[in-house]
Amino acid sequence: MSGRGPGFVVLYRWRLHPGMEEAFIEAWSRITAHYREKGSLGSRLHRGSDGLFYGYAQWPSDAARQNAFTEPGDPADAERMRSAVAERFPEIQLESLADYLVLPAQAGSAG
Repeated sequence: MSGRGPGFVVLYRWRLHPGMEEAFIEAWSRITAHYREKGSLGSRLHRGSDGLFYGYAQWPSDAARQNAFTEPGDPADAERMRSAVAERFPEIQLESLADYLVLPAQAGSAG
């Protein structure tokens, strides 16, 4: 059991304008789908008990992430996200050291 996770993870944090949460989630979801097509290993979005929104994206490497960013998705989605954000905090790059997250079975898969 190695416990090693994906090679590169980035943590994002935002404080949103009140009432803009759904617009942000929808735009974030479309942007995430775009980057999955460009090599991302996926991402998740959470709301913290502190009111901040937290997202993290997994990538095979920083190089894969930088390569994917050369082909940005729909600029309207990026603008919707920017408009929803009241405060953006610096991203945090994480190295995976141990990973024992168990993912729930996907709908429709054998399990």
